[in-house]
Amino acid sequence: MIETLDIQITENLDSQFSDVDFDNIAFARIYSDHMFMADYQENEWQDFRILPYGYLRLSPANTTIHYGQSIFEGLKAYRSASGEIRIFRPTDNFNRMNRSAARMCMPDIPEELFMGALEELIRFDSRWVPDRPGTALYIRPFMFATDEYIGIRPSSNYKFMIITCPVGAYYSAPVKVKIETEFTRAARGGTGAAKAAGNYAGSLYPAKLAQDQGYHQLVWTDGTEHKYIEESGTMNIMFVIGDTLVTPALSDSILAGITRDSVLTIARDWGMNVEERQVSVEEIASALKDGTLKEAFGAGTAATIANIELIGYEGQDYYLPPVEEREFSRRMLQELDDIKTGVIEDRFNWIHTV
Repeated sequence: MIETLDIQITENLDSQFSDVDFDNIAFARIYSDHMFMADYQENEWQDFRILPYGYLRLSPANTTIHYGQSIFEGLKAYRSASGEIRIFRPTDNFNRMNRSAARMCMPDIPEELFMGALEELIRFDSRWVPDRPGTALYIRPFMFATDEYIGIRPSSNYKFMIITCPVGAYYSAPVKVKIETEFTRAARGGTGAAKAAGNYAGSLYPAKLAQDQGYHQLVWTDGTEHKYIEESGTMNIMFVIGDTLVTPALSDSILAGITRDSVLTIARDWGMNVEERQVSVEEIASALKDGTLKEAFGAGTAATIANIELIGYEGQDYYLPPVEEREFSRRMLQELDDIKTGVIEDRFNWIHTV
């Protein structure tokens, strides 16, 4: 419990804000003026500060460098037509971050620290929240170990930080994916349900192999038999088969995506048939061949909805219907954007205003 969140602020006197072309924002290339930082020492969080975005000094014996004790989150803030800053589902990111922390043997972050730091940082850097259509302020909270010790044990000290960056679209066009049946993203009993840095490091090589073949991302399958669909790249994956929205049920090898939950909640609210269950590769392959697979898309914070153009499997590429014909995903993307930017009512109480 933190009784008072006394945040010390050091202003950045060398802002790059005036140099940014907000009409052409590359994803995660430009960072806002300030960052938040707190230290976990002597079994408590302390030394809360907002300071100019900049480099860190780390010991060569830093625990994270050697053993990967690192977790993170990703969420976005949006600018409404009236100028209001609206953060999408931040308490869900807070809860997931603490679930990741527990799995990685790291300390909990109190809600008053997570939310208080988030609000104060965004309020202080409010001009960095863009107002162009299709843009947002991407927010990256993260925690990593800071012990200077190369023995294998959980660190005693940690750093919690938040950085932000204005972003445009993550994908500029529908993506091409390949069903992966050799490499594994996560195994049962592993860290797949945690948003741990190492999960992503292990995915880079097989993703590169797929990119060399002309695909943008992989569709990961289970680590035991490679018979069942799990995720797609950095996103959860969803299919519209006939009149039903189908997605793999959550497990300890699948990340509980917040966009995933948002899509399922809205779909049910619309009265659509929704199934969270085991989804076999053969079922998807058959649906691709017989034309009952109408839509496939990734759901995640970065892209929100990333339509899948084609799915590669066993050396064959299967094209899906053009995006213009995909009624569900187009409607869903518009619905989510309208909730986030205040065009329509936030009927699920997902928005936190700053």
